[in-house]
Amino acid sequence: METLAEPFQYIFFREGFAMTVLAGALCALIGTYVVLRGMSYIGHGLSHAVFGGAAASFLVGINFYLGAGVWGLVSALMINRVSRRRTIGADAAIGVITTASFAIGIALISRNRSFTRNFEAALFGNVLGIDTSQVVGLVIVSIAVVGAIALFYRRFLFLTFDGEVAEVFGLRTGRLDALFSLLLAASIIASMQVLGVTLIAAALVIPPVSARLVTDRFGRMLVLAGIMGALTGGIGIYLSFYLDVASGAAIVICQAIVFSVLYLFSALFGDRRAQLAGVEAH
Repeated sequence: METLAEPFQYIFFREGFAMTVLAGALCALIGTYVVLRGMSYIGHGLSHAVFGGAAASFLVGINFYLGAGVWGLVSALMINRVSRRRTIGADAAIGVITTASFAIGIALISRNRSFTRNFEAALFGNVLGIDTSQVVGLVIVSIAVVGAIALFYRRFLFLTFDGEVAEVFGLRTGRLDALFSLLLAASIIASMQVLGVTLIAAALVIPPVSARLVTDRFGRMLVLAGIMGALTGGIGIYLSFYLDVASGAAIVICQAIVFSVLYLFSALFGDRRAQLAGVEAH
């Protein structure tokens, strides 16, 4: 029993554990809207856009996360702006803007090959190296996201399932899209230290998709995704302590395992329920 509780004897692990649980729930919560809007690629794209900002801020010498944050927010607004033009789809807008940003980051790094711990943490995550400002930032962003979802719940729901009809009914979809993009970008930036930009996309997508296998009701899916994100975050960092692997990778692997189990379960028992329903109908 003492062996199982050993990690929690260290302050750095307790702080990292709390951060990981919070980041997992946050990504899953905002990711639910991303998945249902068919924009799963945006998480992958924005994380790459943040990479460009991170590289630029590192080389210029400004605050690492401030530079990445500003770059990410600008990229999110640009994606929102371009995708609202009917001639260009959201996936194309994401592809153009974020890959260009990623290329800028690579170009800047190729000119200056010096790296720092912070830079590697942004790429791959380093939850055990967090500082107070990052904890405060994650808490503030989490409160802002939950508050916005609670305040605009019905509007976001309407926009998610039928944006064109929502616009006809007088909903200011442009402002809502911009707000959602800002919340998504802020969530990615705040979670960057925990998961790294290379794995955030998975944390945004896998828990909501797993929750979708369990329920077809939006409210339940939102709650279940948040719970799954938090649990897999906690389990992932706990296992990473003993397995000596990167915490971000351990978290995503746990999420993938949960998805695989739920997928097999739904495939087996879902087909059986369908067969029973067919028998009863006859």
